Amino acid sequence: MTYLANCRRTMHGINQRVLKASTSVVVIAALSAGTLSGCSEQEEVQTQARLQPVTTLALTKSDSFDQHQTYTGVIRSANTTGIGFELGGKLDTLLVDSGDSVTQGQILAKLDTSLLLAEQKQLKATLKQTQSDLDLAINNLDRVVKLSKQNYASEQQLDESEQRVQSLKASKQSLEANLDSTSLRIEKSTLVAPFSGIISKRQQNLGEVVNAGTPVFTLIGQHNQLAYIGVPVDVAQTLRTNQQVDVTVGKHDMVGLIAGISGEVDTVTRTVQLRIALDPKETIINGEIAYLDYQQTMATQGYWVPISALTDGVRGLWNVFVVKQGEQGQTVTERRDVEIIYTDDTKAFIKGAIDANELLVVEGLHKLVAGQQVSPTPAEAL
Repeated sequence: MTYLANCRRTMHGINQRVLKASTSVVVIAALSAGTLSGCSEQEEVQTQARLQPVTTLALTKSDSFDQHQTYTGVIRSANTTGIGFELGGKLDTLLVDSGDSVTQGQILAKLDTSLLLAEQKQLKATLKQTQSDLDLAINNLDRVVKLSKQNYASEQQLDESEQRVQSLKASKQSLEANLDSTSLRIEKSTLVAPFSGIISKRQQNLGEVVNAGTPVFTLIGQHNQLAYIGVPVDVAQTLRTNQQVDVTVGKHDMVGLIAGISGEVDTVTRTVQLRIALDPKETIINGEIAYLDYQQTMATQGYWVPISALTDGVRGLWNVFVVKQGEQGQTVTERRDVEIIYTDDTKAFIKGAIDANELLVVEGLHKLVAGQQVSPTPAEAL
């Protein structure tokens, strides 16, 4: 009996241990299943978090674009003249200098006229002597004529007296012409302002001997300021005389009027020069840079995109990235070749292997490669 009781106790202990072991296995299996399920969900979340976020913009097709161009020129007064003496001589007097304002007819400088004044005195004296000789010859002629009527004078005497009078009259006329010439040379030895303006530069010094026509001053008129700007031939053909255009000088924006369009192409710049009249009320300095702002509508189909959406390509082309749905439904990038037609400060007008309504990646292209899975976010329209 004792032996049988011991056997029963032994079997009961074994059954209890087996039951505990089975329970532990079930618990461990359940915990393992829960852990694996949680890891799978976490891995999926981490995969989503690892996708590159990109900002996209739907492409909108345009049939034309406005091309803004700026052309450069210079401001010049309608009256900008290097003024000098018509005669050569020594510069005796300078009455103005650089920066002085002058009025039309104002005396600016004088040449030394001492030799001309001496010549004038000599001519006047000679003319006076010739006039006296002429008066005497006329009186003699009158007497000879009277004597000839009374047959007391020969015809030869009469002819000689008449010839003497004619000769002295001719000499008088010659002296008067020489005297007028000398007086005119004295007058032209004084340089006067041909128009009102500002002396921008003095080019000669006191006491120098200047040749005829050598500029002594550069005089700039203060009215009729003009902008001379060169434009391409095709642009010049779209403009017309008296057309209003936008001109910028310094920090001043103003409206100008096309006063003339050159009839030839400049051999150096290959442009056609425009002469643009500006408002005389504007304060403009001769020689300032002028800019012509010109807008032209170009009939070309394409798409406006931000400059940040472009990256370097090959063979002169550029690349953009668009977002497409992959074979398994994921969102991936594709690289496309495009050509830039026109650009401004912030955007470009392009055409190429793109279509309307495709989603264009507009930022962060340096982080992308073709076929990369991304997480797109819409951007604001241009």
